Amino acid sequence: MSINDPISDLLTRIRNAKTAKHRYVDVPKSKALVSVLNILVEKGFVEKLLVNDEKKVVRAYLRYAEGRQCVISSLKRVSTPGRRFYVGYKQIPHVLSGLGVAIVSTSQGVIDGEKAKSLKVGGELLCVVW
Repeated sequence: MSINDPISDLLTRIRNAKTAKHRYVDVPKSKALVSVLNILVEKGFVEKLLVNDEKKVVRAYLRYAEGRQCVISSLKRVSTPGRRFYVGYKQIPHVLSGLGVAIVSTSQGVIDGEKAKSLKVGGELLCVVW
């Protein structure tokens, strides 16, 4: 099965796993998806990643608070294959007063919005998570 938009597929898998209160979600391995998941681990939305190179799958363990409440409230895909959304470093959104994260694909790689602002680089705004 081919996937036209792997980042949108990743966000949908996480959203579905969060709704069903699953412990983890498996996604196909690619450099872009691993870098997006690493940002989510760094920001505390995902506990840890397990990469299986043989099966080419990444398992992301979702983080839950007390009462089995998922830390991720919402995920939104901004730039799509049909409509790319590029921003300069001054236009990168500040998501939920710093509680969320904007993920940007730049010339420096896939990084979060705060780091892109500090490096003064813009790029394609992939998604926002809060």
